Amino acid sequence: MLDSLFRPKSAAVIGASTKELSIGNRVIRNLIDFGFKGEIYPINPKADEVRGVKAFKSILDAPDNIDVVHMVIPAKFVPQAVEDCGKKGVKNIIINSGGFSEIGPEGEAYEKDFMARAKNYGIRVLGPNCQGIINTDPDVRAYCNFTFTKPDIGHISIVALSGGVAEVIHQGFSAMGVGTRIYASNGNACDITIPEIIQYLGEDDGTRVIVTYVEGLRDPSTFMKVAREVAAKKPILAMKAGRTAEGAKAAASHTGGLAKEDLATDLIFKKAGVLTFMDEGELIQAAAAFATQPIPKGNRIGLITNTGGPAVIATDILVGADLSIPPLSDKTEATLKSSLFPEASVNNPVDVLATGNAAHYRACMDAMNTDDNFDALYINFVTPFFVDTDSIAKEIAAVNQQALKPMVCNLMTDKRQWTETVRILKEGGVPSFSLPGEAARAMTALVRYSNIRSRDIGQPDRFDDVDKTLAQGITDKAAAAGSSFLPAEDVYKILEAYKIPTAGWRMAASADEAAAAAAEIGFPVVVKADAAAIVHKSDMGGVAINLSDGNAVQAAVKNMQARFDAPDLKFFVQKYLAGGMEIILGAKAEPGLGHLIMFGMGGIYVEVLQDVVFNLTPVTRFEAEEMLDTIRLAPLLKGVRGQKGAQRSGLVEAIQRLSQLVSDLPEIQELDLNPTLAFEDRIVVVDARIGI
Repeated sequence: MLDSLFRPKSAAVIGASTKELSIGNRVIRNLIDFGFKGEIYPINPKADEVRGVKAFKSILDAPDNIDVVHMVIPAKFVPQAVEDCGKKGVKNIIINSGGFSEIGPEGEAYEKDFMARAKNYGIRVLGPNCQGIINTDPDVRAYCNFTFTKPDIGHISIVALSGGVAEVIHQGFSAMGVGTRIYASNGNACDITIPEIIQYLGEDDGTRVIVTYVEGLRDPSTFMKVAREVAAKKPILAMKAGRTAEGAKAAASHTGGLAKEDLATDLIFKKAGVLTFMDEGELIQAAAAFATQPIPKGNRIGLITNTGGPAVIATDILVGADLSIPPLSDKTEATLKSSLFPEASVNNPVDVLATGNAAHYRACMDAMNTDDNFDALYINFVTPFFVDTDSIAKEIAAVNQQALKPMVCNLMTDKRQWTETVRILKEGGVPSFSLPGEAARAMTALVRYSNIRSRDIGQPDRFDDVDKTLAQGITDKAAAAGSSFLPAEDVYKILEAYKIPTAGWRMAASADEAAAAAAEIGFPVVVKADAAAIVHKSDMGGVAINLSDGNAVQAAVKNMQARFDAPDLKFFVQKYLAGGMEIILGAKAEPGLGHLIMFGMGGIYVEVLQDVVFNLTPVTRFEAEEMLDTIRLAPLLKGVRGQKGAQRSGLVEAIQRLSQLVSDLPEIQELDLNPTLAFEDRIVVVDARIGI
């Protein structure tokens, strides 16, 4: 697939330079200094050698079978250079140069030109406007990149559009003394995409965890498919840019207005099983833990410390993230009481005291590793001058090598003095952090991924009792007429076609017809003005509620006729329902993905608190249940302080039927069922809106 790019046996640099402070020189230097195992071919028409390596006037003059070519030349020269590479049989090109689609039409033309030539010859392109790749595999040692952070050998692979952010993350690992595996910055990503790279890393045995940074997903459905497959095998940790953006543009529906700009990406990550982070430091620390630790089987954490306060900090963070701090088993308690100092605190956390030695730590770790009450270990280790800290570190490293349960360590020390202690832990693969919160959050990430892997969302239900043909006919007719929003009659026919329960209703063209319809439905009723120009009926005086007789209905209709001068004015007569909990359901089209499905509390709650959650279609029963439990006011659905709750099964089914509806009719752009009244025994839509 991309093996010749990430495991090249030869690399050429078009634009190799003898100037020390140039990218064309730096790439050559990086290949040499990093110990590249393959052949290096500088391409420079005016130089005989670059950094002591024989140079060639043209790529056509270089030896055959070149795996990777770097291009460090102005954009206007790239198309011809690609043509020459094609004639030479080059497999991959890394275009470090900028000046392409990111700058406007002229650059876009260059990009289209070189990509057409690359495709003609079957060449894969990384970039343009990118850094390149790094592979620390001892058999490869490829530093096809112009950056300056020389990584140690490790198991963390990095892929990012932004070279700057990728390098920040890379430096973060370097500062921690944590090695990496493969590094890829693909810039404009005109050819090789992030999903392709993630797929490759998923199949790379040397990669244990993948770290990615995205600034938007060009092909979200492909990303989700690939990420879901890979995340089932190894963790993917992600950050996304743009979280401080203003949000979505003004939309006519509540659903559109409440769907924030980066929400779809967040939902893609969630659906695919990708762990997301708001902070690059937390992401780096989590990746460091994943690089060496097994995945915990649950969320029960055993803590060992030689000082009390940091353990308290860690406990607060762990419990706040819904991890459990269970008590010691009777057997473990008895073992530790006989193994530790009498003054030691034999609880969870276990405090071995500042004078605790290597044997004490070992006793705690062995006991907790065999105690079924615990799934993972958190160790707080301060290095006092009056104990042999190296021997403690050796025991921690030895237990870590057994890989019985995941372990993180908060190493509280002066690294300039306790260098040997630090070295022992590092070489023993122990993820060590300088602060208790860092270690606790890394442990939280391990458990989050464990929960994702064990989470079975199931398959979406398909309802066979729907009339897709009827609903499709309605939207096709509206589209042909150029309508943006469907009239109420059509909206409710579609809902009924998909067995989404609605209050009884009739359409009327006059006051007399409305009164007759109300009598047929049964009083009390609601009357709503219905016309293409009437968008927000309530705000415009187009709704009359709780009308108890025909005279009241006629009066309401006549008032609306006087208020609205619309040639298509009709009247929607609906059964008035008292009580019930106001719920909002909605859907919003998301290009390339399907739809966002929204659920939340309606009425004042949606207006003021915006207490809503979203999911991507198709929504499974498990996901629908999860949506009900995720909103802040979820307890209200169950009933509190004598108030009746909502029919849970009805809400779950309504969410699923709505998901099927918009999946079957992708032309629907916005849909609001607001309010939907939730009773103890049923769910009823009382106002609805569909835009196409």
